[in-house]
Amino acid sequence: MILIVAEHANGSLSKSAYELVTAARGLQREGGVTALVLGSGVVSVAGAAALVADQVLVADTPEMAQYDAEIWAAAVAQIATEGEAEVVMIAGSRSGREYSPRVAVKLDAPLLEDVISLKDEGGVLHAEHYTYLTRVTERVEAQGAVIVATVKPGAFAAAVPGSSVAEQFDVDLELPKRRLVITGSTKEKTGRIALGEADIVVAGGRGVGSAEGFTQLVEGLADPLGAAIGATRAVVDAGWRPYAEQVGQTGKTVQPKAYIAVGISGAVQHLSGMNKSKCIVAINKDADAPIFKIADYGIVGDVKEIVPAVIQALRK
Repeated sequence: MILIVAEHANGSLSKSAYELVTAARGLQREGGVTALVLGSGVVSVAGAAALVADQVLVADTPEMAQYDAEIWAAAVAQIATEGEAEVVMIAGSRSGREYSPRVAVKLDAPLLEDVISLKDEGGVLHAEHYTYLTRVTERVEAQGAVIVATVKPGAFAAAVPGSSVAEQFDVDLELPKRRLVITGSTKEKTGRIALGEADIVVAGGRGVGSAEGFTQLVEGLADPLGAAIGATRAVVDAGWRPYAEQVGQTGKTVQPKAYIAVGISGAVQHLSGMNKSKCIVAINKDADAPIFKIADYGIVGDVKEIVPAVIQALRK
């Protein structure tokens, strides 16, 4: 059995869950693909998972209403042990990267991190992942009674929901006592699509000039495109944008269909977080900016003149 942990948000199954199903089916292991849904009030999420997995295990309890790395790790390890899972697959999201090593330790299993390919050869899992700021593709392998792997977002195509509905089973968990309780959050709900889920990302750098310029140019361009917002570390450090929008080595890694870089010179740390995007469009007044070396389309000019013209054209 291959066990995938299905991430979800706001009552919907995340894109990463569909990608995990594709990655899991590629291994062609006996027992099929089992999706584990953790949380509270996850009926709709479990229903969506049942359209892509062979069976769905549901842990719907108030104790799991709030994410906690220790609790998630304990839950996944328990289900993997009880179900005699051969492979446990977790999305390479920020939370996935946080609790997956704990799962591996609890299962005494090897951990393949942030993989972009997976192949089963006689019980040995062969994988690839990026290293050296995504400039090098490294080949790794693991063997064991159970193997834990995190899958890089966007590395696999999303599985298409079928018409048949898999059977769902409620599971009882023996969870450790929660040691951390979040009593409040300052996170604002923007209603905008998340970076990891977006097909289009519009990102801004110091070239936009100011926080107000970022709002006018980057948000102004993202809105008519239905795009997510990204930012460079310099912009985040300046306090213009929240850390949740940072793309790069110390931020998020994205691989959208289109990445539009506005006023971004292209430091190697930023490029490592977006250089695998399907199509890259760069707008910068410096013709020698490093971003143009990887861009599919480049526009040399003042972003304060070019972007408003593009926005106006889009609105028409």
